Amino acid sequence: MFFRLKKVRSYSYLQIVENHWSEGKSHQRVIATLGQLQQLQEAGKLNDLLTSGTRFTKNMMVLSAHREGTAKEISKKKIGGPLIFERLWRETGCQESVSNMAQGRKFAFDLERAIFTTVLHRLLDPGSDRACEKWKEYYAIDGGQHLQLQHFYRAMGWLGKPLDLENQEEVIPFSPRCMKDKIEEELFQRRRDLFTTLDMMFFDTTSIYFEGEGGNTLGQYGHSKDHRPDLKQMVVGALLDGEGRPVCCELWPGNTADVSTLVPVAKRMKKRFGVQNACLVADRGMIAEKTIKWLEDPEHPWPYILGARMRKQKEVSEEVLSRGGRYRVIHGARESAKDPSPLKVKEVMVKGHRYVICHNEEQARKDASDREAILSSLAERLKDGSLGLVGNKGYRKFLKVSGKGFEINEAKIRDEARYDGKWVLRTNTDLTAAEVALKYKQLWMVEDLFRSLKSILSTRPIYHKCDDTIRGHVFCSFLALVLRKELMERMSQAGLELEWDDVIRDLDGMEEVEIEQDEKHFRIRVGAHGSSGKIFQAMGVAMPPMIR
Repeated sequence: MFFRLKKVRSYSYLQIVENHWSEGKSHQRVIATLGQLQQLQEAGKLNDLLTSGTRFTKNMMVLSAHREGTAKEISKKKIGGPLIFERLWRETGCQESVSNMAQGRKFAFDLERAIFTTVLHRLLDPGSDRACEKWKEYYAIDGGQHLQLQHFYRAMGWLGKPLDLENQEEVIPFSPRCMKDKIEEELFQRRRDLFTTLDMMFFDTTSIYFEGEGGNTLGQYGHSKDHRPDLKQMVVGALLDGEGRPVCCELWPGNTADVSTLVPVAKRMKKRFGVQNACLVADRGMIAEKTIKWLEDPEHPWPYILGARMRKQKEVSEEVLSRGGRYRVIHGARESAKDPSPLKVKEVMVKGHRYVICHNEEQARKDASDREAILSSLAERLKDGSLGLVGNKGYRKFLKVSGKGFEINEAKIRDEARYDGKWVLRTNTDLTAAEVALKYKQLWMVEDLFRSLKSILSTRPIYHKCDDTIRGHVFCSFLALVLRKELMERMSQAGLELEWDDVIRDLDGMEEVEIEQDEKHFRIRVGAHGSSGKIFQAMGVAMPPMIR
C-alpha cells in the first residue's frame, strides 16, 4: 500500500492505494480517500495520522526515536569503507597471503588484522602511522578493536624484515629479500593462470624523503624527485604488469642511481615470478651502455623498450633525429578533450640499432610557445644587463657570452626547436613502430601509481627510524594500491566513472549507529548518500539493512 495524490479540477485529494494482480495484470485499488491535501496539512491531521501509525511499526518507532534524539545513542561507527575494502582484501588474496606467511609466528595480537587496518587507514584517511591507533576507533573494523600503536609498528617491522640467508638468492646488493617479497610473489601467483603471462613489465622509480635520518641504510642523500635535496631519502621502484596492476615494489638507499637498477630488477623478476620473455618498458633514466649490452646479450636476450636521451646521446641527437622519412599518423588532431593526444611515428635504424621517433604536434606547439615566452622575458631582462640571468636555469641555456655581457644564442634556439614535441625510443622487439610508441606511453600507469603513492595515500614524509619498519610502511601503501586498482577496475566494468575523492567521501559517509530503545539495542544505517549504493552494487556487496 502507498499514498497517492488524486487531482480533481483544482483540488488535490490524498488516497491510500494498494496494488493487486488480476487477469494477468497489475491494478490499483483505492482503500480510502483521506480528504483534501491542503486541509489535512493546515489542520495538522496528516502529521497526527502518520505519527499514530508508527506505534504499530517497531522499526518506524525506533527510527523516529533516533531522529528525534529520544533514544540513547551508544556508539557510532563508519561502515562503508571497511565493508568494501574488507571484501577486496579477501578476494584479491591479500588476507590469505598475509595469514599464510604469519602462520607459526608467535604474536600476541592478530597480525593480519593489524596490517589490514593500516592499509585501510591509507585508503580512507591517510596520515601518520601514529594517527592510525586513534583513527580506527571511528570505524567498524572487524577484529581491530584491541589493536594498539605498538602492534602496527611490529606488523610493519615484520613485513620489512629480511629473510634468512638461505632465502637471499639473486639479491640486489642494496635490497635484501624480505617478508613482503614472499607476499608479492604469492599474490602474483594467485591471479596467474594457464592463460596469463607477464608479457609486458613497466618499471620506473621515484624518491620519498624522510623527516629525520631515515633507516640504517635506506636514508641517504641523492637526486630528489620531490625537490627536497636537503633531506635524506629512499628510492622506490615499482613494477606493473601489462594491465597496470602492481606486481611488486623495490626499496633502495636514496643515493642509488636509476641506471643501476634495471638489470638487477630484471634478473630478480625472472627468479621471483618465472618471467622469461617479458618486454621491459622503462624511462630514459634507465638507459646506459652496460644496461643495453646486458639486455642484448645473445645468451639471455631480453626484449625492451627504453626511452632515449635525445640531448645527451650523440647517436640520437646527431644521427637519429637528422634522418629523413615520413611519419605515420597514429592519432590525428583532437576533436574533443576525450580524444587521445596526437601521435605520429617513424622508424630509424642506426648502426644496427632500432629507434622509433615519436611526435606530438600539440606538445610541439606548447614547447614552442613556452620557449617564446622565455625568450621574450629574457630579451627584456638583457636590456638591464642583469648578471643574475646566469643563475636562472630557464634563461641560462639560451645565453652566450658577448664581450663583457651576454646575448641570446640563436644557434641554441634552433637546436632546441628540433626537439619540440618529440621523444625517441630504442627497442629490440618485433613490435611495429606504432605498438612500440603506444606501449611506452603506458608508462603513465607507473607515474599515476607514484602520484597516488605520494599524494592520495600520503606515504611521504616517513618518520620511521629502522629499515624494517620503513620497508613495511611503504609496502602497506603498495597493498593499498592493489585494492584501489581493483576497486576502480570493478567500478569501470560496471560503467561507474567516479573521482577517487568522491568514492571515499561517499563511503565514509555511511555509518551504523547503535541505540537503546525500550531496553533493547538496535543498529541503524545512516548516510547512504551519493554513489555509495552504486559502489556496493558494482562490488556485489549487499547493503546493510536499514535497521537491525
